[in-house]
This record gives sequence, structure tokens and C-alpha cells, in this order.
Amino acid sequence: MDLLTIKHADFTMSIECSKFDDIWRKAKNNLGEEALLSSYSWSDGVESVIRHMDDEQSQEIEYNTKAPAIFFDNVEYPIWVEFKSTVKKAEFGSILRSENENFSFRHGMLAGFLNYGNEIGRSEINLVYVVEGQQKKFTFSFEVLSTKLDYHQHWKAIIDDIEQEYRMLSLDYMKRTFHGFSPDQNGETPEIVWWSIFAGEEKKFITACKNIIERPHHRLHGQVIFQKADKLKFVPSSIENELAEHRKEAAHLYRIEERIQTNDTQENRFLKFAISQITDKYARLKKRIEDVQNTSETMKNDMEQTLNTLKHLQRNSFFRTVGRFKGINQESMVLQKATGYSQVYRTWNLLRRAYSLNDGIYKLQTKDIATLYEIWCFIEVSHIVKQQLHLTDEDLDHRNRMEMNGVFSWELGKGEHSRILFKKDNVELAELVYNPKNTENDNGSVGIQNLVVPTVTQKPDIVLQLTKNDLQEGMKMTYLFDAKYRIDGKQRGLNVDIPPEDAINQMHRYRDAIYYKDYKKEDLKKEVIGGYILFPGDGDPADVAVSKFYKTIDEVNIGAFPLRPKDMQNRQLLEHFIGELIDTKAQQTIAKVIPQKGTFIDVGNRVLIGLVKSSSRKGYYDSFVNGEATLYYTGAQFPTTIPLHNLHFFMPYMNGNGIRDVYEITKVRTITSKEAKQDDDEGGNDIRLAFELKFSRRQFADYQPIDTSRMINYTFIDTAFDKLDECVGMDRI
Repeated sequence: MDLLTIKHADFTMSIECSKFDDIWRKAKNNLGEEALLSSYSWSDGVESVIRHMDDEQSQEIEYNTKAPAIFFDNVEYPIWVEFKSTVKKAEFGSILRSENENFSFRHGMLAGFLNYGNEIGRSEINLVYVVEGQQKKFTFSFEVLSTKLDYHQHWKAIIDDIEQEYRMLSLDYMKRTFHGFSPDQNGETPEIVWWSIFAGEEKKFITACKNIIERPHHRLHGQVIFQKADKLKFVPSSIENELAEHRKEAAHLYRIEERIQTNDTQENRFLKFAISQITDKYARLKKRIEDVQNTSETMKNDMEQTLNTLKHLQRNSFFRTVGRFKGINQESMVLQKATGYSQVYRTWNLLRRAYSLNDGIYKLQTKDIATLYEIWCFIEVSHIVKQQLHLTDEDLDHRNRMEMNGVFSWELGKGEHSRILFKKDNVELAELVYNPKNTENDNGSVGIQNLVVPTVTQKPDIVLQLTKNDLQEGMKMTYLFDAKYRIDGKQRGLNVDIPPEDAINQMHRYRDAIYYKDYKKEDLKKEVIGGYILFPGDGDPADVAVSKFYKTIDEVNIGAFPLRPKDMQNRQLLEHFIGELIDTKAQQTIAKVIPQKGTFIDVGNRVLIGLVKSSSRKGYYDSFVNGEATLYYTGAQFPTTIPLHNLHFFMPYMNGNGIRDVYEITKVRTITSKEAKQDDDEGGNDIRLAFELKFSRRQFADYQPIDTSRMINYTFIDTAFDKLDECVGMDRI
């Protein structure tokens, strides 16, 4: 359907979209109609701009006023420009070569299509054409909106949060859209900002320089010369006596001081310096931009023309008598107010400043909204983890850093380069990693220590590892979050957005594909406990709580959370969930994990505490002290109340000291007392139980006394790791 018609003195432009009704309906359901307004502006020559409505009505759009939006992300727009017969040549004037290649000019018609992908913000349609030998340029400006987030509110909040955490990370270059920004007094000036500011100042700066050269500011300058008497234009009183004395000497030279005009002023020296500095930097950045493969020929030609003009100004003969700039040692009213000079001084000052991403007259490009949303989700999760752990900024160890990517832009480091450690009193509580990824040379590493993918590459956006000490010192529980800038409509019967189905399926693949590898034992273990989608959905929290994608979190540890800026109610769902992950002990977490068919649910939970007497046979007691024991044997009587099935761990109670170490029980068998004591003179053939052991870990840094009144026959305690705290107490033996 036709969306927009622009009638111009030289052409008629038509913009179409076959699925616009569906797009508008989706955006309206997600955001509300009041969020779907765009402002439009255009260059001279336009006779009318008409927006066509779906009910066959039309609306004329006024210059620089708000009207319903036409352009949205990830939508294809065919564009037809029918020129009048006087136009023999025309082309699309984007900075991107790939975009220009989408258009072709034949028989007076320029036709092509636009698709902004995930790029939102202000954009322009630029046409370059020739009428009767004269080149003209037409610009039509508008806003490209998101169907999922409110560009006028949510985008700004995302940018503010990212810039507060990582200065410059949101910026990018060679994008189809841009945003208004204002120069700022504070901070460093990124080169992308320098280039963007100069693009807006370029014509004014060059015009000002030309005006100065034509009508420069000069001053009177005292100059001493020596002249013969017949060359003197007037006779100063200071040489009257000398003239009378040498009146007969025609070759005698008289010292004369005269006032002449000079261009060698402080202001002109500054002009010479400013042109030279700007020209050199422009040339350097121009070369870097030309190396970008997608730079269009139109942009290259414009840059070449600008550089040639700057160099021509730099070589002007006017500067031959102008000296070297040595700084401004006093306030100059000429630089501040004089015609031409004030503009040059203003441009030079602007190029030295930083930036503020508020509405302004300068154009600055940012990363696409999908990437921005992903980075923002990482920042939000880090803030929630810090909040739920009750930490301060001083408790966070930011090992993450930004890395150069492209001509001007930066990206957040991946894997080990983006790690945030959460500590309290130098004890690690959690860590968060952004975008870990495989590399070709790391044997399937996920980018996190001990995590591997034996099969194909897996790239979760955010990895959260919580440190638990109740089952094992320094044990880490791994949870995955994936940010998806997508919405798959509304859940039937509920006023709540739903996440993309394929993204939920991807979380299942992540959990099944990522393993923990113990390099000492060379074995693999399941690692990821749960995976969760973060998406820019909306909905009443009560509806979200009963939605399928949220309820499955409790059922199978796979699900999704709606997360968008300024939605504090649904954010609380994620806050509460992460808080529960932090507060839940490892044993409870593992117990809730759905086991593989045929495996024991209680593996890793039960532990047998057994007494080891110092009077035992030589070397037996010491083997437990040194953590080298391979066998533990019971007395003649072993309590029948202790079930042997599913008994996997053993902790020796060292008589007089307490418990400290954990051993894995690899085998249970019977043994004679003679074999146990390894003494032919003692013992007999009575049968004991023997547990073959393998050292596992230290549960405590030092021995902990226990309440021996809980022991069966003062010898054994059958308990669980999460109940060890109940056993620790006064040693009564």
C-alpha cells in the first residue's frame, strides 16, 4: 500500500509497504498509539507531503511537526521517485554503499528499497540529481521507530544507563540512523564526536575562513627603515639636525621609523593554526573511513572535496606573512565577536569538547537497538546481583573492559574480558560474564574457566555463577540469561507479551550443550542449572506470574522475564528470582534439578560421619590426618538403622579434634578384623564393614568439633551436608 507521497518541483516520490497494517497493529499493541509519532522535515522545493491512511483518507504533513510514524525497524519499504524530463541523472545519496546499490535509475525513474534492520532513530532519504547541468540535493528527514520499545522514552533510558556505566560504548559509525547530541564541557573528545561535530560545522567553518582571508583583521606595526634625503616623504623633527649636517652627502642614509599595517596578529596566527590542525585530523580520519568496505562513493567524493578545500585554504598566500601560533595570552575580543573569527573560534572550541546524548543539533550514531538492549540487560543483571547481595561499588571487581571495534566504535570485551566479581570481605560470592564465546584454539572453551562445549559453538549473552560453600568450598552454580530484542505477540487469554519460541528452545540447547570439565580427572559433568530469556515485553505482573513462559521456570528451570526500561513492576520479578537463587543453598538447588532417568536424586546429599581413634593401628590415624586415607573400617557392630544404599560420602571424626575432610565412598565391602588391623597377633575372623575411599575436598578450613551426643553408639552420624551445621557443637568425647 502507498504510505507517503512527496510532490517536489523536480519529482514525485512514493513510499510503499505491503505489510504496514500488521506492523502498525503490532506496534500499537506493544506501545500504544501515542508513542508512534515522528517528526518530519525536508529541504526546499517541496510542494506537498501526503500520508495515506488505511481507510483511503489522506493527511497532509506539515514541516517539522509530529505525525503518525511511517518507518519502523525490520520492515522493507519500496521507494519510487519519478523525475521530470529535465532530470537526466539521479542516484540515492546514502553514506552506505550497500544501500545505494539497492537503487537504480532508468528512464527517469529512481527505484529501490530501504530496510533499517534493528537501527532506530532519526534518518534521511538523500537524493542527488542533475537538472540542466546543475547538481542538486534533496533531503527528507524522519524518525525510524521500534515496534517493541518506545523510542522517545525507552531508548533514551537505555542509552543513559549504558553511558553511565561504559562511556562511549553506545556509540557507533556507518549506521542508517542518528541521534541529536550536544557538546559537553566534561570528559575527553572521542574521534567519532570530533568527526560528527565537524560535519555540522564544516560549511560554516570554511565560509568563515574565506571571509577572513578576504577581509583580515590587521594592526599597525612599527618598522625601522633607512632612506636617502631625496626619498623622504616627510622630515621628522628628530633628524633635522642630522639632515643639515649631511646636506651635501647625497648617499647618506637617515634612520626612519614608520607605521605599517601587518597581518601577523594573534588572531591570524590562531586561524593559521586552527586550519592546519583541523586539516591534518580530517585527512587522518578520512583515510580510516575510506578503508571501511561499505563506504559509498558519494561519501568518498564529499570527503575528498572537503579535504581539498581545507588544503587550499591552508596553502593560501595570506599565511606567508603570518607567524607561528604561541597560544592566546590574553582575552581577544576579535576572536569572540569579529565576523569570521568568532565562527572559527567557536568551531575549534566545539571540536575540543566531549558529548552529551541529549537532543542537540549535531548527529551522532549509536549501535543498533538489539545490541544496545543486550548490553543494557547485562548492566541490569549486574545491578540486581549487587543489590540482592547487599554490596557496594567497592565490593565489585570490574575486570571488564572495552575494546576498539571498527573506525570509531568500541565493544564490551567478551568472556574473561567482561568479568565482574562480586566480593564481600574478600570472599567471592558471584561472578557475571558478558557474551562468552568459543575460540578455535581453546578446545571448545566457553570463555569461562572449566566450562566447555564438546560439540558446536554456544554463545549465551550473560552467564551468572553463584558461589556456594554448603556442599563444597567454592562450588559454583551456573545460570544463563539471553537478551532477545523480539516479541512473539500476546499470550491467548492474558494481556502479556510472550518471548520468541525459538529463543526458549535455544536455552534448552545451551543447558544440554555446556559441561563442566575436571581437567585432573578428564571427565565431564552437567553444569548449567537454568536458562532464561530477557525480552522487551510488557504486561500486568499478575498476568506474567501465571503465563506459561514464567511458570516453566519453577517446573524445568527454563523460562523468560519481561524486562524493559522504566517497568519497575516486572523488573521486581527478576529481582525476586535472583534473590532466591542467591539465598538458596546448593543442596536445595541440586535436589530440585530434574535428574536423568535412572540416576539418584540424593546423590551428593547424604554423608556418614565415623569416629577414627588415635589408638588405631599404626599409620591408619595419620592417613586421615594427611588426607591420604583409602580405607575406613567399622567396629564389630554397625548400626542397622543406617541404610547403605545411596551412601556416597564419608567424613572422618578425628577423636579429640573434629571433622574437616570429605571422602567419596567408591566401594563398600566386608573385611575381617585381622585384615583390618593388619596384625596377626590381634583380631580374628569376625566380619566388619569396610569403605574404600577417595579424597574429595576439605569441607572446613580447620577441624570443627561436633555434638557427639548425636552419635549412634558414640561412633556414627548419618546426616546430610545441609544439616552439618546442626552437628557442629561441643565435643563431648
